[in-house]
Amino acid sequence: EMKVDELQRLLAGMEEERRSLVAEMKDSEAELARLRAVEGAKLAQQDRSAQLEKEVATLREKIHHLDDMLKSQQRKVRQMIEQLQNSKTVIQAKDSTIQELKERVSYLEAENLEMHDRIEHLIEKQVSRGGHSSRARSKSEYVSSKRPTGPKPLPLIRVVET
Repeated sequence: EMKVDELQRLLAGMEEERRSLVAEMKDSEAELARLRAVEGAKLAQQDRSAQLEKEVATLREKIHHLDDMLKSQQRKVRQMIEQLQNSKTVIQAKDSTIQELKERVSYLEAENLEMHDRIEHLIEKQVSRGGHSSRARSKSEYVSSKRPTGPKPLPLIRVVET
């Protein structure tokens, strides 16, 4: 009986130890499942983090490339503006030169007309003094045929200093 009692006591102790071990095993399994879930979440976070880092690196490259293109375009625009301003300056200088030349042409046309008038007047004087010579007439006709037929030139204006 003592042996049976001792065996029952040992059996009860073993059952108690079994229950505590089962409880401890369940706690350990739960902890392991929780750790695996946390680790899985960490792995998912690490994967997502790596993916985001790649995206950020790609976006930085694109931004750098776009910045370079933007700087290049800005340089081109500045060069075009500079060329345009230079062209405007050249055009203004040429317009000014053209205006000066037009004024000189007008002045010379007026002077030429005045000279023709003087020559005609002198020839007419000579013809009227010396009679009608065929040479004077031909020269007079030559001078009158050389008169410009276009628009009338501006009259000659002389500046007199006082």
